[in-house]
Amino acid sequence: MTDCQMVSSDFTAQEKMEIESIKTYKKDLLDDIQKLKMEIDNVMAQILSFESAEENKTVEKNKQFSNGKKKFNMDPKKGINYLVENKLLNGSAQSIAEFLYKEEGLNKTAIGEFLGERDELHLQTLKAFVELHEFSDLNLVQALRSFLWSFRLPGEAQKIDRMMEAFATRYCDCNHNVFQSTDTCYILSFAIIMLNTSLHNPNVKDKTTLERFISMNRGINNGENLPDDLLSVRTSPNKKKNKKITVPTQTPRGGRVKTWKRRWFILTDNCLYYFEYTTDKEPRGIIPLENLCVREVPYSRKPYCLELYNPNSRGQKIKACKTETDGRVVEGKHQSYTICASSADERDSWIEAIRASITKDPFYDLVSLRKKKVIHQTPQDSAQQEPTS
Repeated sequence: MTDCQMVSSDFTAQEKMEIESIKTYKKDLLDDIQKLKMEIDNVMAQILSFESAEENKTVEKNKQFSNGKKKFNMDPKKGINYLVENKLLNGSAQSIAEFLYKEEGLNKTAIGEFLGERDELHLQTLKAFVELHEFSDLNLVQALRSFLWSFRLPGEAQKIDRMMEAFATRYCDCNHNVFQSTDTCYILSFAIIMLNTSLHNPNVKDKTTLERFISMNRGINNGENLPDDLLSVRTSPNKKKNKKITVPTQTPRGGRVKTWKRRWFILTDNCLYYFEYTTDKEPRGIIPLENLCVREVPYSRKPYCLELYNPNSRGQKIKACKTETDGRVVEGKHQSYTICASSADERDSWIEAIRASITKDPFYDLVSLRKKKVIHQTPQDSAQQEPTS
């Protein structure tokens, strides 16, 4: 006889029934606990599976996003289309603009190409992109630096025009009463860009001085002059007054081409270098060919002549420099240069070579056209273009 039997013999029938009921309840409770544990394990497995799936989705999305950026850098339109198709961008101008403005690793040239297109989506994206910049209380140089840091200007004049127009509008919206019109802001912005190019491009020999910069921008404020302090942008002009002009060692084209004063020319690096004597090692002057034109001109006393001239600014001096007899480098004073060759074939050969060497700065024509518009517009036109407050 076991102890349990011995103990149980002491229980009444009622107590024995209660004990059996407790045993049954305990068994059911253990079964419920086991089921609950299995359910918890099942839920945890589902959670882990879901987290793994979400992690895989995130990894896949990141991979797609990275691929989209690479595609954008190779072809901006295809890259944006890929990102929209994979629901990484919602396709709105604002979404695309924020992507271009905030995302790291994008090619800035590609950003400029996309923003410069004239389709409606691109125009709206450009507007949203510019509005992401805050120009309040910045001077124009600071604002330009901020704007142009976020992308690279494309080379096509119409694209540059749209982008700089958007910049000028935004700057005037952020800074009321600085300029009388967005045209003035537009022109001065271009002038600053060209000044920066002139000062920091080693191929530009004739550096623009502050005085010349101020003179170049006379009358752009709706026919009036801007205050000199507004034009006194921070520059680093060439202060070496007596620095010699040196010519590159490679001279792909030289010739016995001369002006009335018997100057001898070498064509190289998109410039004409002229010498007084063929034995001279240092040129007397340099004529950069940027934005110039060349043509044949007839003279009765001197045949086989060609002329260098500026087609957009007649009456203005051509940007050039020369060395005086005392060694000083000074600005050229000619509105055109007439050069005489020894034969018709030589003249034609020089015209062809010079035309091939002429560089075109898209900024130049854009600024020239806008300056003419501002200087010649009526007071009523000016009032209509004033930035709204």
